[in-house]
Amino acid sequence: MTPAILRSLPALRAITRPWQMNGARIGVVPTMGALHDGHLSLVAAAKAVCDHVIVTIFVNPRQFTSQDDLAAYPRTEAEDARKLERFEIDAIYCPDVAQIYPSGFATTVSVAGLTEVMDGVHRPGHFDGVATVVTKLFTQTSATDAFFGEKDYQQLQVVTRLAQDLDLPVIVHGCPTIREIDGLAMSSRNLLLSDRARTRAPVLHEEMERIAEGLHRHEDFETMRDAALDRLDKAGFGRVDYLDLRAADDLRLLDKPTRPARLFAAAWLAGVRLIDNIAV
Repeated sequence: MTPAILRSLPALRAITRPWQMNGARIGVVPTMGALHDGHLSLVAAAKAVCDHVIVTIFVNPRQFTSQDDLAAYPRTEAEDARKLERFEIDAIYCPDVAQIYPSGFATTVSVAGLTEVMDGVHRPGHFDGVATVVTKLFTQTSATDAFFGEKDYQQLQVVTRLAQDLDLPVIVHGCPTIREIDGLAMSSRNLLLSDRARTRAPVLHEEMERIAEGLHRHEDFETMRDAALDRLDKAGFGRVDYLDLRAADDLRLLDKPTRPARLFAAAWLAGVRLIDNIAV
């Protein structure tokens, strides 16, 4: 059965109000649509622990730094709804921009520290847009639980921090990255890759795994990083925004994994920006 598609806040609150009154756990899976198995794994995780589940689909203009990128982002609402049928979720919330940012909207939610590195540098304003829309979606859906993928690890840390700092009554769950059989992290942006670029895309993850293995052998990170950048260039990648080793908790830059760490990368391939991260 196709889930109900709700487009207004009053319609959404009409179904969530009885759930709240009964003390139910309400899970929300925030997405921008173009759903893949990574998103669906979040839905499955929400179904496992919550009484009711809402999937939101909203392409948030405030987290795009390029209007061309915003315009090119895939929009597949009907297909997304079909993919969600088997999970028997309670609703899909598909607000328009005016429902999230009505006329006169003047508030921005910002998270310091975690947003000043990596994507916070290369996509100015991106995390303000993420933090603002997530805060809105948490309050609009009355969520008690929210589910995010570790593939966007910096985003997960930002959302976790804002929920803690603002005393929002929501538990933020981080769920493992889901990968294609060749190792490429699943992403809606993968749909934008040409067939040729798609065959080269897994090289990014391969190079990250190579570095992680070297770190376990106590090899020098900077030497391995330089070699990886050279191989990425030869594989057809363009600009590499970052290839960093950072602490898993506060995202501080490291030169060796002296505490729980992750390797982060963002690189351009045929006009598409790919991001990935793995635990070290």
